[in-house]
Amino acid sequence: MTTYNREQLLRFASERAINYLETLQTRRVSPSEESAKQLATLQHALPNEGTDPGEVLETLDTVCSPATMGMAGPRFFGFVIGGALPVTVAANWLATSWDQNTGYFAPTPATSTLEAISLQWLLDILGLPKTCGGGFVTGATMANFTCLASARHHVLANARWDLNEQGFNGAPPIQVVVGGEIHPTAQKALRLLGFGNKQLVVVPVDSQGRMRLDKLPALKAPCIVVTQAGNVNTGACDAIGELSDIAHASGAWVHVDGAFGLWARAVPERQYLVDGIDKADSWATDCHKWLNVPYDSGIAFVRHEEALRASMAITAAYLPQDSEIRNPSDFTPELSRRARGVDVWAALLSLGKQGVADMVFSNCNLAVRFADRLRAEGFDILNDVVLNQVLVTFGDESTTTRIIEEIQREGTCWCGITKWQGKTAMRISVSCWATTEKDVDTSLDAIIRIARKFV
Repeated sequence: MTTYNREQLLRFASERAINYLETLQTRRVSPSEESAKQLATLQHALPNEGTDPGEVLETLDTVCSPATMGMAGPRFFGFVIGGALPVTVAANWLATSWDQNTGYFAPTPATSTLEAISLQWLLDILGLPKTCGGGFVTGATMANFTCLASARHHVLANARWDLNEQGFNGAPPIQVVVGGEIHPTAQKALRLLGFGNKQLVVVPVDSQGRMRLDKLPALKAPCIVVTQAGNVNTGACDAIGELSDIAHASGAWVHVDGAFGLWARAVPERQYLVDGIDKADSWATDCHKWLNVPYDSGIAFVRHEEALRASMAITAAYLPQDSEIRNPSDFTPELSRRARGVDVWAALLSLGKQGVADMVFSNCNLAVRFADRLRAEGFDILNDVVLNQVLVTFGDESTTTRIIEEIQREGTCWCGITKWQGKTAMRISVSCWATTEKDVDTSLDAIIRIARKFV
């Protein structure tokens, strides 16, 4: 194996990465068919002898970079995915070089401190109770899981059942109430916690996907109510404040799946959408969405910190003992975990409260720009554009599907396909810090040009 200089190797990787990011604006968003075919060259037996590290990086860049989706760029609208802010990419690189397993304060004081600071800043900017506990996890799936595990522990403890000692088998039945538009990740989290789909009490929703309060069943403790801030198709938010008042009167726990909608709390002009959300008991969100930090980065907030810790903390003779200083792994499913708080800290410090508000508000305005022009062109907008989500249909299912496929193939932008209350639609999600009016207009020109070929 060729001897290499570590500094040269890291500079080589840095140059390639910078070049990739700087060309996102001019490259096609979706990978071409030719670049995807080149991936076949990677399919070979593992060689007996090692490969020069420089050659390894060369292969990654020349073969794989062209075959990536431009998710970090300004014209990817397929999912609610934010492109990482430059400062968060740089902070992530530095944190990766530190290689800290951020589980306990004693061995990793720097990254543990940054996580604790980030948690308090997030609670402040999102207007949540300052005494909440929080866990830095991979994304909304694990954030929902962490919050709902805390909820399960808490409501059973109130029913005088010690979940950690007695287990879930034979425990008092828990009533789990969800909306008809529950996100699959929240549903998956419930399944992981032992709640099958048939056990869920599903509440009908309105035309925007909001849970209908007039259809809410009688609640009986132990009970968990799963609400939503930011429907993945429409952006609509449940009436969480009112739901919380009703639920708490029955001793129920209210959880909020706020993967992206929770960030409406950071924007004065959009706070009305999540009025009273601070009354809930737990909240799940993503930072790799509207805070625009690198993957992966999710946060679980829990009002009752003792329930979160009781659900997640572990002890062992080789692990640091209890301390007055926060140990990150006491609040997450993982023991081994990267220093996710570093990226969050860097984003928040560089943006400040106003910067976060401006970024989210800009995306909301750009979504309206998409909707207004598409509507003016005669296409149907299926949702009230209140956040960053736009649903557009180009006619019948077959026509809409063909147009979406051609838009994705053409490469100017990338938008996804979805089903909304019986209709096939294209979903546009505006979530990237770098997206400008010019990006939206360039994308609209391509979308309309392609659509006119079919309608």
